[in-house]
Amino acid sequence: MKVILFGASGMVGQAVLRECLRDDGIEGVLSIGRSKTGAVHPKLQEAGLDTTDLRGYDACFFCLGVSSAGMGEAEYTRLTYDLTLSWAGPMDPSMAFLYVSGAGTGGKAMWAQVKKRTEDALLARFPRAVMIRLAMLWPKHRERSKTRWTRVSYVVFRPLLPLLRAIAPGMVITTEELGRAMIRAARGGAPKRVLESRDLRELGRATV
Repeated sequence: MKVILFGASGMVGQAVLRECLRDDGIEGVLSIGRSKTGAVHPKLQEAGLDTTDLRGYDACFFCLGVSSAGMGEAEYTRLTYDLTLSWAGPMDPSMAFLYVSGAGTGGKAMWAQVKKRTEDALLARFPRAVMIRLAMLWPKHRERSKTRWTRVSYVVFRPLLPLLRAIAPGMVITTEELGRAMIRAARGGAPKRVLESRDLRELGRATV
């Protein structure tokens, strides 16, 4: 399987890239983004946002995202719905499209409504699309966010993640589990087209 990965320099993208490079069933990864990943691997090819040739790939992992904090709806829509659909538009509709959304998508908040419109558009365009509604992510291999307030919050709350996972196992997923779950979903292993953290943890469970 050959895959396209957007947002490989972010925390989620780092997790997905790591598992893709470790997976023997993935023969190539095209990472598209503004920043280089810093990784060196024979499977990995990196390209800028001016890339236009997206043919010949089996799946896309779309891990780009921005916080809605301090944004109006028009700007957040431009950076979420418009940006995602502009990249998805030229892609082969038969490929698997994995979109990292968020827990609470579809709720009353502005960001949740914009994310839901994005999800609906992708589900309509790609029969093999799967929405990834991530809640709390537990970094296991020094993955770190590019957003300062997220990095600060992880410094504060990371020691509590094991306890939170024990109390609410459906809310916390490790970066390893997330990466494996997304790869398995791309291969057709997802039980449904919208996956919450509990579904992702089950799908990403390590196999013996």
